[in-house]
Amino acid sequence: MANPEPKVKLGENGIPTFDDLPLRKGDPMHAAWGLYGPNDQLGTLNRLTDERVVAAARAEIQTGARVSMNWPLNAQVNGTFFNRRPFHQELYCKPPRTVNDDIWTFNSQGSSQWDSLRHFGYQKEKLFYNGVTMEDIHGVDEKGQKNTVNGIQAWAEQGIVGRGVLVDYHSWRQRQTDPRHKTFDPFTTTPIPLSDLLACLLSQGTTLQFGDILLIRSGWMQSYATKSPSELATLQAVLPPHFAGLEQSEEMLRWVWANFSAVAGDQPSLECWPTQQAWSLHEVLLAGWGCPIGELFHLEKLADKCAAEGRWSFFVASEPCCVDGGVASPPNILAIF
Repeated sequence: MANPEPKVKLGENGIPTFDDLPLRKGDPMHAAWGLYGPNDQLGTLNRLTDERVVAAARAEIQTGARVSMNWPLNAQVNGTFFNRRPFHQELYCKPPRTVNDDIWTFNSQGSSQWDSLRHFGYQKEKLFYNGVTMEDIHGVDEKGQKNTVNGIQAWAEQGIVGRGVLVDYHSWRQRQTDPRHKTFDPFTTTPIPLSDLLACLLSQGTTLQFGDILLIRSGWMQSYATKSPSELATLQAVLPPHFAGLEQSEEMLRWVWANFSAVAGDQPSLECWPTQQAWSLHEVLLAGWGCPIGELFHLEKLADKCAAEGRWSFFVASEPCCVDGGVASPPNILAIF
C-alpha cells in the first residue's frame, strides 16, 4: 500500500523545515516525497517560479554580456572518468551536393551535464525520487509505452532558468594561508566544508536569495588542464575515481535545502568522492528532493567575468536536451550579465 500524501507544514519560503524531513514516516532519510504531489518530476525546480525568474532577469541582466559554461562535448575524447564511453563524431559528405552531415555518439555524462532524477537513487532502499523503482524506469507505463518517469524531458519544457551565484572557491582558496588550502588537490577525496563556502561568499560580498542556482568552482578544471595524457590515463584507470568536492554533512544538506533550486560544480562528482559517509549527497539531492546536480561545468571564463564585474551573481539560462527518459543531458547553459 502506498504511503499517504504528507500533511505538510510549510515554513519560510513556502517549504518545510529541514528538521521536518522526511515528510512521511518510513520514507528514506531527509526525503521530501509528496511535497509537490505524487507525480511531480521537477523537485526543487518548483522553486523557480515565474515571479522569481522575472525578478532575477530584472536585477541581474544589466549589460547583456553572455558567458558559456559548457565544456566541449569532446573534451574527454581520449578517455573519461567512471569508465564512460567517450565522444565520437562521424563526419561525412553527401555528393554530388556540397553538403556535410555528422553523427554524434556520446555518454550524456561525458562532459558538462545535468543529472536527471533517474540517475542516482537511494542505495539502501533502491528507490528514486518520489519512490520510483528501477523496474519503473526500465519498464512500461500504463499505456504500454516506454516509461519516461523522472526523465530529463521533464526539465526541458521550461529549462533551468533563474538567478545564478558563483562560489569561486578556487580563487578564494589561493588567497588563504592555512596549509590545508595550499595542499588542496582536486584529484583526491578532499571535502570542501560549508564553512569555506560561506567564507568565500562573504569575501565576494555575495548574498543568497531563495531559489538560486548554485555554481561552485573547485579548481578541478584548471588542474585537469595541467595533466599530461599519461597522467590523465592513470587517474581515469582508478575505480572508483577520487575527487575533491562538497563535504557529506548534515550542515551542507541543511544549507542546500534552505537556499537552492539546483547545484553544480566544475568537477565530475560535485561532492568529494568516494563518499566519506554511509550515504552520499547524490542520494538526498536527486532521489530525496529532486534537486538537479550539475557536473563538469566549465567555470573558468565565468570566474574571470565575475571578477571583472565585481559581482558573482547573474542570470542563468539552461535548456537540457528534450530526450524522453533521458538520464542526463548537456546543460546548454549561459550566464547573462
